[in-house]
Amino acid sequence: MNKEVFDLNIDDTLYETKLTKKFASRKPYIPHNPKLVYAFIPGTIREIFIKPGQLVEIGQDMLVLEAMKMKNLIKSAIRGKILKVHVQINQTVAKNELLIEYE
Repeated sequence: MNKEVFDLNIDDTLYETKLTKKFASRKPYIPHNPKLVYAFIPGTIREIFIKPGQLVEIGQDMLVLEAMKMKNLIKSAIRGKILKVHVQINQTVAKNELLIEYE
């Protein structure tokens, strides 16, 4: 256990506290990058409608991710140029795996 004591200020009241092991070893916060598209659920890539270098508009179909017999259509959230498609048809992907990268 971490024996180091830290000061914590809540509503102008100063407290002393120790950090738990879980808190001390937590993952750092990483802000969302709109130029990276990740799988929101594990599944299989069934169709890809885009290719590197292609310009896409907001709402344009990019690929189909099949999960639990449901086909999820992944659409572009931003307008931009595709830098790289990191998946292939019939590839199995894990949750939070990188699918598409914009320039």
